[in-house]
This record gives sequence, C-alpha cells and structure tokens, in this order.
Amino acid sequence: MARNSPSVSRSPRHSRRPATLAVERADPAHLVETPTERLDRVAQSRAAAAFRHLSPITLGLAWADWAWHLAAAPGRQLELATLGARLALDSARGRHADDEGVGLQDEDPRFRADEWARWPFSQWRAGFRNAEAFWREATRVPGVSEHHGQLVGFFARQYLDMLSPANHPLTNPVVLQHTLRSGGANLAQGLRNWVADQTGVPTAEDVANQSRYVVGGNLATTPGKVVYRNHLIELIRYAPQTDRVHPEPVFMLPSWIMKFYILDLSPHNSLVRHLVEQGHTVYMVSWRNPDESDRELTMDDYLELGVLEAMRAAQHDAGGAPLHAMGYCLGGTLMAIAAAALSAKGGVDGYHDLPAPRTLSLLAAQVDFAEPGELGLFIDEGQINLLDHVTKGQGYLSGQQMAGSFQFLHSRDLVWTRRMREYLMGEREQGNDLMAWNADTTRLPARMHHEYLVALYLKNALAHNHYLVAGRPVALADLRMPIFLVGTERDHVSPWRSVYKLHLLTSTEITFVLASGGHNAGIVSEPGHPRRHYRIDTRPERGDWVSADEWPQQARRVEGSWWPAWQGWLAAHSSAPVKARPIPAGHVLGDAPGEYVMQRYAEP
Repeated sequence: MARNSPSVSRSPRHSRRPATLAVERADPAHLVETPTERLDRVAQSRAAAAFRHLSPITLGLAWADWAWHLAAAPGRQLELATLGARLALDSARGRHADDEGVGLQDEDPRFRADEWARWPFSQWRAGFRNAEAFWREATRVPGVSEHHGQLVGFFARQYLDMLSPANHPLTNPVVLQHTLRSGGANLAQGLRNWVADQTGVPTAEDVANQSRYVVGGNLATTPGKVVYRNHLIELIRYAPQTDRVHPEPVFMLPSWIMKFYILDLSPHNSLVRHLVEQGHTVYMVSWRNPDESDRELTMDDYLELGVLEAMRAAQHDAGGAPLHAMGYCLGGTLMAIAAAALSAKGGVDGYHDLPAPRTLSLLAAQVDFAEPGELGLFIDEGQINLLDHVTKGQGYLSGQQMAGSFQFLHSRDLVWTRRMREYLMGEREQGNDLMAWNADTTRLPARMHHEYLVALYLKNALAHNHYLVAGRPVALADLRMPIFLVGTERDHVSPWRSVYKLHLLTSTEITFVLASGGHNAGIVSEPGHPRRHYRIDTRPERGDWVSADEWPQQARRVEGSWWPAWQGWLAAHSSAPVKARPIPAGHVLGDAPGEYVMQRYAEP
C-alpha cells in the first residue's frame, strides 16, 4: 500500500528539528548490503521461520550454559536424582507435589473437572504435575546466567505443556466422555476445524464469526471526527455527549503495536465513551499501519509525528487548553518521554509553544525495563540480530510474527487449551470484541523496531537518563505534573512491579492503581464488569518510598472498575465545566474511526 495521505495539519507550522535517540544510527553506507551480508540475512531469516522467529543460537547457548554447569555439579545431580525418585513414587500413588486436593480444587484449569480425580486419569495428572515440579527445580543450577536459566525453564514448560495428558483424546477423560456421548461427532468437527486452520479455508462457522465484529459498525463507534492527519497518525476528536465539559481535554496515545480501538471497543466497554459521557473532551491518536516503504521510520519520527505534532494539533483544536495526557502500553512509554522532555528546562527545540501536559496517566506502561517479565526472555543481542535480518528483508515486523512470541507467553491458554477445545471437543471459539481487536494486527517499521528494542529493552536508556530528545538526555525526574499510574495483576507484557518502578524515578505525586486482570482485560474493565476489583493509593509529592511488596498491604481495596476512580481524578485536576462546543466543520478531515485504522495487509 502506498503512502495514501499527505501531511495535513490544522495547527500553525513551526520549524522542525528532529529528536535524536542515544542508539547507533544507520548511515547511508549501512543501507547497502554486500553479497555476504545478504547471504547471512537470507540464511538466518529462513532458519528463523523453523524456530518461530526465535534465535536458535540464543536457545542453544542457554541450553549449553545449563547443561555444562549441571554436568560439573555432581552434588546437584544427586539432589535432582533424589527428587526425581520421590516424585516418581508420588506419581505412582496418584499424588502430586503441589497437591492441594483433587477435581475442582486443582489450581490448573486443564485438570479441574471431577473426572480427573478418577483412576487412571488421576495417575496421569499426578505424573504430569510432578514432572512440572521436577523441571522447575532442575533448571535452577548454580553458575548459570539468570537469562539462560529463565530461558531453559521457560522452554521446559513449553515442552511439558505439549505432552500434557489434557492434549490427547485417549488420556483426557472429559474428551473421552464427550466422544462417547456424541458418537464421535466432536472429533469429526474437530478434524474440520483443523483442516480449515491448516489450509486457510474457513468453515461456514468461521465466516459467520468473522462478520460479527466490524470496525465502524459495532466496534469503534463513539461519534467523532478526524481533525488532523500526517503520514504516521490520524487524530480523532470525539463529539461531546454532555451539555457542559471540562475545558482540559484528554489526549490518548495507544501503543503503536496495536489498533487504537481497544480503548473504544463495543459501546458498553468503551473507555472513550465512558469519558465523553462524564463530560470530558477526548482526542485519540490512531497510528498508521506501516508497509515496506516505511522501513526507515525511526523512534524520532514516532515521537515527533506521533506525539508532539499530535499534541500540538489537539491543543490548537481545543483553543489552547492544557491537556490531560494518557498513554497505554508502549504508547505510555513514549508519552512519558514526551512529557519529560517538554517539562525539562528549555523544552524541546521546535516545540517551545507546546507546554507539558497538566497531568499524565500511564496505563500498563513501563519506563524502567530492567525487569520486563517473560517478554524479556525474547530480547537479547542474538534475538535482536535475528529480527534485524527478518525485518531488513521485508521492511517491517508483521503482526503474525509478533503474535508468535505472545503465543509462547500464553501457550497453555492460546495454543494447547484452544486446540483441545477446537480439535478434540469440536467447539469452535466464538470470540468476543477484545479477541477481534487482538486479531487485527499491525506492523512495526524495521528501523524503529530495532531502535526501540535496543534503547528501551537492552540499554534501559530511559531509566538511566541516556535517552536523548533534541540532543538532550530525558530525565523522568523532570516530570512535575500529577501522575495516575495503572498496573494489572496478571500482566505478562508490562508486569505491575516493573510499572511501579516509576516511583523511584520521579518525586512527583503518583496515584497508583493495581487492577485485577491482565494487560488488556485489566484495562478494558468497564463499570459493571463482574469479578473486578482494584487497589489504590496515592504517594504525595516527595513522599516516602514504599516497596512493591509492601504496597498492596497499605493500599485500599475497592470492588468494581477502576474507571470511575480515574475519571474522578481527571475531574479533580480540571477546571469547572463550560458549555460544550461542537467540532468546527473547518477542522474536519473525515468521520471517526478514520482511514488509518482500516489498513490491513495480507501477511507473508
């Protein structure tokens, strides 16, 4: 797809000095491959496909590190042999190491059915759970680097999950019982589902499911207009839903690895709709889905075109009112960078007319990447080198390639449990609006992808004050506005303890919320959603440090959604409501949800 829209702005133009990033910048000579470099790239890219775009070299080094240290530790070998013998005896007795009971009391959802408490299924379950316990201990060998030990442990779990008795029809009592009742109809339907997945030819049920959720139809339907567009983003302003609104608008920046409408899903669970119905004006950034022609877009471009230009346009459209800035996931990381740069003495060259936001809200967003959780397992020098080979050839990292890594993180739920349900039980996944959004993949330009992995994950440049904007290091200590910070309890992408580390990097007032749920479901947590709760506490400006382990004990627990708490916080930091004004016709470039969100590609 060609670049289908020129830069359009409704705000005054200023001279633009590019922001600069403290990582190696490719010079033109590096853009030309030698024949040997091309040979290396092609060979490693093809090998990557066989390993689901994980570096076999990294995996091999991790395995060798563990194996050599274990081979040199006869005492550790003896300990593991003793443990293995004890667990084998427990398996024969139908007991497992983490025995908390049977049936519904089993902590693993794959084995909660009462049928698993009966012989011989109880023996198979116990043997599997004991194998898990053994390998949890076996991967802990003194001398092995922490990263390699985590990799070996992670892939040991993946291998065991593949061998789980829940995955096979003859060892899963629930599947056996269902097969007898249906006369094998479930296996026949499961075969049809498997053929459809392997061939890419959808079943009639798949076709019906695909049409259940449509962007602009029943997803992303909050009324609004596109009021600004450049090559990288569209800016949507949502129409007021109340007679009076707070003058300070809310500026929302989603991650560039996702479509924006996770924040405007169905009408009942749209965070955007919730805010506009409570008297807030909302602006949303919608990222363009890049193609191969965008391979040289940089983190500089994403900061300038995606954040600073968009903030300037929103403020101009809002009549100069200060903004409440919000960023989600990596959008929150980039929003923190922009807010800190604008807060620093001298601001950002070319954007002296743009003040720092009045408040900053960060949802599931890390600024310190020293402990990024299991996602960090896939990010080291070898893995980045492999991804560079892949992206240099096609110009971007595709959504399917990104999805492979996330499936590894949740393989039990996203791979094996799904396959059992669809292939053994014959029950095709119906999906929901969040799953439909998750399947609407985006791409990452090659150069930007390399820069953000190196700067944020490998070098942790932002937390160490080494990230440069306009030639100056960004210091999160310059953040002086109140901050609303949200983490979620089961977040594998932005672990809440990592999100919490912002408390160490700035002394400003921080209201921290720890919400139930995961990275996406914990954020899309509308009022009335069952079984939701959160903890909340505010550290005053220059307040005392409280560790992440201690924080939950002192925080207040609240049942329900955290959205009203955030909306109340925004209102408390806003001026008195004024009469709402319609979106000026002269600012309108098109209707929400805009053009960029509709961009889709057939992935290689």
